[in-house]
Amino acid sequence: MISIRTLAALTVGAAMMFDSWGYVMPHQDPTDVLILVNKTNRAPAVPMTLVKPDVTPTEEALGENIYMRPEAASALEALFDGAAEEGITLYATSGYRSYSTQKAIFDRKLEKMTEAQANKSVAKPGYSEHQTGLAMDVEGETTKGTGLTAAFGDSPEGIWLAENCYDYGFIIRYPQGKSGITGYVYEPWHIRYVGVEAAKEIQALDVTFEEYILLIRQERIEALEASQDGAGQAEEGEIGEGEQTDELES
Repeated sequence: MISIRTLAALTVGAAMMFDSWGYVMPHQDPTDVLILVNKTNRAPAVPMTLVKPDVTPTEEALGENIYMRPEAASALEALFDGAAEEGITLYATSGYRSYSTQKAIFDRKLEKMTEAQANKSVAKPGYSEHQTGLAMDVEGETTKGTGLTAAFGDSPEGIWLAENCYDYGFIIRYPQGKSGITGYVYEPWHIRYVGVEAAKEIQALDVTFEEYILLIRQERIEALEASQDGAGQAEEGEIGEGEQTDELES
């Protein structure tokens, strides 16, 4: 299993390589749905359009906490509709969070535990996926009102979500047994929009989002290296042909 430290080192190395080529990877582009945000990658501090998805919040008072980027909001509506068609009732609890909101949440955790303990379950301000507008915490009818706990993963709603969210472009961002890679404990309620194609690939490969980004990065590196090698060989060929022509002319 790849450790979070190894992932961080690979991220820095690959980023430096792409920067030298003047190329931006999707996980570095703040506007891309594949933007990577975790303990070593900050959330983008850029203006974004947010909309309120037409879904039911866990509580009426939370209605203003469920804003998302438009593409994610539309996908969430489709996800909730798909669940309803199969007799599953989902509720939206927390979508976009500003830096200040995340700071308040993290500070409340610090009142009850050490920073190291808090950092296992709550992102530090500036490093939360919720700041991207692409994440949503959800609850189900069975566990409604009990809070966001691992028990949701064993509920009918949690099981359905894990088995079907990929079809709508979402992934379970922090899967069970993967905290060594993601840096966070199991969160069956936290879904992240990455687009249908990427979500289905992540499901098929059975990898975390961090591992998926590494796979994409490796493919792009190999493709770029191949194109550079091809360009270099073409230049050598042109030089060789020129030399032969000069020789014939002389």
